[in-house]
Amino acid sequence: MYAVPMTDPAASTDMLQSLNSLIDAIVSEGAGDGQRSIDEVLENIGLLPADIRVLDERVRSVRGEQLRLRRREHELSALFSSARELVEIRDSALILDRLVERAHAMIGADITYLSEFDPDSRELQVRTTVGSVSSAFRGLRVPAGRGLASAIVETKAPQATQRYDDFERRRRVDSIDAAVAGEGIVSMLGVPMLSGDEVLGVLFVATREEIHFTPEQIALLSALADHASVVLQTARTLKELRRSEEDATLALERLTVHLDERNRANVVHQELIQTVLTGGGYQPLLSTLARALGRATALVDQQGVCLAVGGDWGIAEGEASAALQRAWMVGNVQLALRESSVSGHCAVVTGSSEVAAVSALVAGPQRFGTIVLGAAEGELNPVEMRTVERAAQVGALLALQQSAVTDAEHRFRSELVADLIDAAPERREELDRRISRLGLARQKLDDLLVFHVAGDSRPAAIRALRRALGDRVLIGEYQGVIVVIGYSEQLGAAEDIQGRVRDETGEHVLAVVGNWGSGLHDRFAHARGTVRLLGALGVSDATAAAADFFAYSAAIADDPGALRVFVEHSIGPVRRYDAERGTDLLGTLRAFVRNNASPTRTGRALNFHTNTILQRLERLDRILGEGWRDDEPLFRLSLAVRLDEMRERLAGRVPTG
Repeated sequence: MYAVPMTDPAASTDMLQSLNSLIDAIVSEGAGDGQRSIDEVLENIGLLPADIRVLDERVRSVRGEQLRLRRREHELSALFSSARELVEIRDSALILDRLVERAHAMIGADITYLSEFDPDSRELQVRTTVGSVSSAFRGLRVPAGRGLASAIVETKAPQATQRYDDFERRRRVDSIDAAVAGEGIVSMLGVPMLSGDEVLGVLFVATREEIHFTPEQIALLSALADHASVVLQTARTLKELRRSEEDATLALERLTVHLDERNRANVVHQELIQTVLTGGGYQPLLSTLARALGRATALVDQQGVCLAVGGDWGIAEGEASAALQRAWMVGNVQLALRESSVSGHCAVVTGSSEVAAVSALVAGPQRFGTIVLGAAEGELNPVEMRTVERAAQVGALLALQQSAVTDAEHRFRSELVADLIDAAPERREELDRRISRLGLARQKLDDLLVFHVAGDSRPAAIRALRRALGDRVLIGEYQGVIVVIGYSEQLGAAEDIQGRVRDETGEHVLAVVGNWGSGLHDRFAHARGTVRLLGALGVSDATAAAADFFAYSAAIADDPGALRVFVEHSIGPVRRYDAERGTDLLGTLRAFVRNNASPTRTGRALNFHTNTILQRLERLDRILGEGWRDDEPLFRLSLAVRLDEMRERLAGRVPTG
């Protein structure tokens, strides 16, 4: 085939018309009619059949490329539209619906749907569908490791099956098979929706007839899946941002409330500190705390005795102390108190209608008392709990302050007691001045009581004595005992005072009235000797008078420990004899001593015949030895018997007489 020069204008015109017809036939939409037009044009031009076949193949190739470019243009236009929607539309659900619809139209599928992946359960749930006719398919959940969707999630790559019935059996599950059968699905293609390495979901197209999905279709569906990934990721990000915003708003509200409460607590704390600086004591402290918390408060000591009350407990003021002491003994209150004493924090009381919480006043190992909060509506919040703890700390400071003052006053009064007892005559004027500052007169301080308690209990015993006797007496420690010096009318009821001290301390208390001697020095010496005497006898809880025991206390003044040995050596054999044989020779011996060693009078005292008494005395001869009824041995034995009787009487084991 070669070019023929055209010299004839008419021929050139015919050739131009033929070429235009050829071009029109090539770009013609109708494939069959266009092909006939091309063959006719080529024949009119005068080409040979072999040339026509070559040109026919070229034309077919050009027409195929033209169709591919048009389809690609259409796909790009759809992707641009989708991208524009990503920018313009804020409703993620609407965008996903349009993406699924666009994939449905462009792929030409019967059913198109999007499944969202749950990273926690690793399940996929159908979220958006187009072309579905079965209600079971909408909202379908695909379990982890099952279905084509799970294979796509695991591989993070597109997966297709031309026939679902041929899909591997191990991944199939009845619920999915039923949904697929209900839709009549045969072929399926799915592509992952990825955000980095994270799978967000799977975009599916499916047909009700068997087809082979081309690479172009897979690429197009993957591009749309990428758009859907952007939508889901954006939706998740917006959801997290909204949640973060809500959390931040809530945190700001909580912080604002906390700052308000903290500021209020700081104001309350300053008021509490002011009570210490102004020396107002516990009452202003509790009133301030009650006003800040909106509930009644009280301060009780370690025995539950109410020291001060703040706010309204809803009961008469005179009854508050008794009511609080009853509530104090409840087990839950004591349990909370132990917890607060150990931790130093406010402890909530459960199961009590009267007490809401307690906070111990502690300073190192010392506990001075407890703040008790009355019940009210609502629970104590953390800031209120800290406020109570601050009040307890301020209360402990007050207690330490008062303790320091009390200790100083105690030292001052103890020195006065010592000086009153042992002062030289030349110091009496100085003593008069010091005592007069207390509103007392030295010349009238003529009565004296001595108390012996365990060392750890002395501070509590002194506090109890002050509550019982007030400030119109001198109370101090001297030579290991507590000494009370006052007026005769103040110290008359020694037994009652001893009982009150014992009840408040919970310890044994030995009280001795110093009623023997001409002055305070002598009275104290004899009272102190009586304390030693009774202590040697093992008496630790009794009230006695020094005048009743002067003869005995004087006898053991140098060695009180020898008294127990003396008594045991004298009558111990008789006591052991009675214990072994069930007799009462010790009772006979006591009666014999009391009745001036007369068998007749002893028999009358015991309601026995004189012969019976003589027989018992013979048995005592065998126990105590011949001659025990002689003058000197009988005196020593009588002394031991009377000391033993006195010990038992003071201990409350035998009646007086």
